[in-house]
Amino acid sequence: MEEPKKKGAKPVEHKKEQERCILVGIATPKVRPWLAGEQLAELGRLAETAGAYVTRSFLQRVQNFSPATLIGEGKVNEVKRALEEDNAKMVVFDDDLSGSQVRNLEERMPGIKVLDRTGLILDIFAKHAVTAESRLMVEVAQLQYMMPRLTGAWTHLCRQHNGGIGTKGPGETQLETDRRMIRKRIQELKKKLEKIEDAREQQADKRNDIFQVGIVGYTNAGKSTLTNRLTGADVYVEDKLFATLDSTTRKLFLDGENIILSDTVGFIRKLPHNLIETFKSTLGVAAHADCILEVVDGSAPDYRDHLEVTHNTLESIIDKDTPRLRVFNKVEVADEARRTELLQNYPDAIQISAKENIGMERLRAAFKEQLERWHEKRAAAEKHEKEIAEAPWPPEVGG
Repeated sequence: MEEPKKKGAKPVEHKKEQERCILVGIATPKVRPWLAGEQLAELGRLAETAGAYVTRSFLQRVQNFSPATLIGEGKVNEVKRALEEDNAKMVVFDDDLSGSQVRNLEERMPGIKVLDRTGLILDIFAKHAVTAESRLMVEVAQLQYMMPRLTGAWTHLCRQHNGGIGTKGPGETQLETDRRMIRKRIQELKKKLEKIEDAREQQADKRNDIFQVGIVGYTNAGKSTLTNRLTGADVYVEDKLFATLDSTTRKLFLDGENIILSDTVGFIRKLPHNLIETFKSTLGVAAHADCILEVVDGSAPDYRDHLEVTHNTLESIIDKDTPRLRVFNKVEVADEARRTELLQNYPDAIQISAKENIGMERLRAAFKEQLERWHEKRAAAEKHEKEIAEAPWPPEVGG
């Protein structure tokens, strides 16, 4: 018999238990073990951001991926035993899995959820999407991810025909129906995103007379913290990957006038191409900027890789003539050897700490210098346009 509840007693809170998971990474002749190890560590941070608890990680060296299960049969059995020992119900692979590989792995590990890096990133994006725009972009990415993985989902309906002529059964029909529905939905979402992009273009045109700075960089480099430090704003900040997905625009009063700072979604290694394409509208804020501020985590052991990822992502988005400033953030936790290394290899970059308010005056001075150049460029362009407008008509030939 249950005891009667005491009057005014607080309800018991039940915290959601973290999903326990195991990570699997692969080193190949093209991906050296040290790099595969760093990528696996980053996958661990992604899993934690998604709310999972990582019990252990596996890193296998292979010459070629297994078509059936990505990793070898022996490693599959090893992972299966580890899942049982750790009471984990999820395994996350650092490389993309095909639909057939997911099914094969789930058959070999019954009751286990199988995810890959892209699926995990999409889950994080879905949880962190706040605005209508980011939600639309996430849905497009999820549908594009789902499309090739539909294959075989309905084959159980037509296996009875044993293949051959006349076997275009209900399974294939249903599969094609699903694909058509997904393609149609993607088209609808992209049209909505185009309207949002058009509205952003109009806003950019209205801001033509205001100096704009686009803040870009690897995820968790401290872009939002820097925006808060410079503008006194309250942009959401958390020590997690992809804490913010939406571009955030704030005003900074500088040298007697306002400039606009726009913080964008962070980049990450092995970000699937369709995700980059989907989030180009968010990055479009940077594409319209008069100056790009690249924020790098100066304390990260693999900061050079972060620089390369940022460069490759922006290559097709940002005009190569747009001025760029680079800052190495989090220098308060970098040792003296690292600070010296950054100074020697990147003498034009500014070392800062947005958290401890270090280097902010030097950064503001760099903004002022870019602002002066922007005014000079605009003045020269206006002068040129005026000269063309006031130029005398050329004499008529044969007049």
